[in-house]
Amino acid sequence: MMQIKKDSGIKWVGEIPSDWKALKLRYICDKITDYTASGSFASLAENVIYRDYEDYAMLVRTADLSNKRETSKVYVDEHAYNYLSNSNLFGGEVILPNIGSVGEVYLYQPIYERATLAPNAIMIQAPEEVEKFLYYYFSTYGAFDDLKNLGNATTQIKFNKTQLRNLKVVIPPKEKMLKINCFLDRRCEKIESFVTVVQQQIDTLEELKRSVVYEAVSKGIKKAELKDTDSDVWAKIPKDWQLVDVKYLFEIVKRIAGKEGIDILSVTQQGLKVKDISSNEGQIADNYSGYQIVYPTDYVMNHMDLLTGWVDCSTMFGVTSPDYRVFRLMDKANNSLRYYKYVMQCCYMCRIFYSLGQGVSTLGRWRLQTSSFLNFKVPAPPLKEQEIIADYIEEKVSGIERLINLKIEQQRVLEDYKKTLIADYVTGKKEVSES
Repeated sequence: MMQIKKDSGIKWVGEIPSDWKALKLRYICDKITDYTASGSFASLAENVIYRDYEDYAMLVRTADLSNKRETSKVYVDEHAYNYLSNSNLFGGEVILPNIGSVGEVYLYQPIYERATLAPNAIMIQAPEEVEKFLYYYFSTYGAFDDLKNLGNATTQIKFNKTQLRNLKVVIPPKEKMLKINCFLDRRCEKIESFVTVVQQQIDTLEELKRSVVYEAVSKGIKKAELKDTDSDVWAKIPKDWQLVDVKYLFEIVKRIAGKEGIDILSVTQQGLKVKDISSNEGQIADNYSGYQIVYPTDYVMNHMDLLTGWVDCSTMFGVTSPDYRVFRLMDKANNSLRYYKYVMQCCYMCRIFYSLGQGVSTLGRWRLQTSSFLNFKVPAPPLKEQEIIADYIEEKVSGIERLINLKIEQQRVLEDYKKTLIADYVTGKKEVSES
């Protein structure tokens, strides 16, 4: 029997079954709120103190839910938890980042005895079946575009809870909703099991890459006789190598551009990249004349984030954030730029710099201080061997990264399939069969 359809009024959804509704979220949900609902910024600062040790409740950030990277946890005391009662989490809430990672969606499952929502996200509370359905609904590409277009921001994608409350979504009758949720739970669990297997393969390859780089920069690629050192990092090195303080090999430089119109270089996990400021993605500065100049052969390091930051040797002229550390080899004729690039990157991959860091990791301020960096010892083989090691690492790492990229593409295909499957059912394009 042909199902009667009607227009949803939502462009990407199109027509929906006649017994479905298109409603603003505020008419579907019991609560749509965030961290700032509890008081002014001054009042929040007075009543909520972040702690980097376990306390009465966890302050749950989207970084704690994404599993993209390891993060230190943040906690609050009982007073702060009670003060933030508007946004306390109990399980089942839909959490949407509303600044930065807009488009991600989480269905909160308790990860601590008591929890409350951190800034930069909005939580949705509704009947259990509605929360689950909305979680799937906001997992689609179409809903992502809706969220992206909510805020009308020119510098960074963001929206507020009032805009979210007025967002129109489609909703089926309760009986159909329960069937859709149950069906998608089963199908998505199966897809996620494949994604997990692929991720385990990626993790194994990443570990192999770290091992290849560490062994090569610390012991070379030929079976040389090793000697003990007094370093906890490089315990054994070849007999004809030395451990040399960074300050004897490199100098830190800071040359302010004083003008705009120069390519902006950002430090990413894929190396130094020219930033496309026209896309309005990521952090945007009001003025770039205060940025520092980077010349080809300069090294640029994000020394403020030792967990997910990176370091690279530039092949381009440009400017970069004044917060980054720019440094250069003092004797390029007798040292290999590529070898020392891999030494520095090894210190990120193997969390060597992280172990030397100082600051407050829970607030994203875990920095490698200048003195710690300059006094850190690195392996210094003869120049010819430096070049041989660099060639070896380049070949091995590029092969491993090709395999990793193939695995990442497999994950992307699986995620695309999952999102398409979800969209078909949460918009009524397909019905769950009775079988």
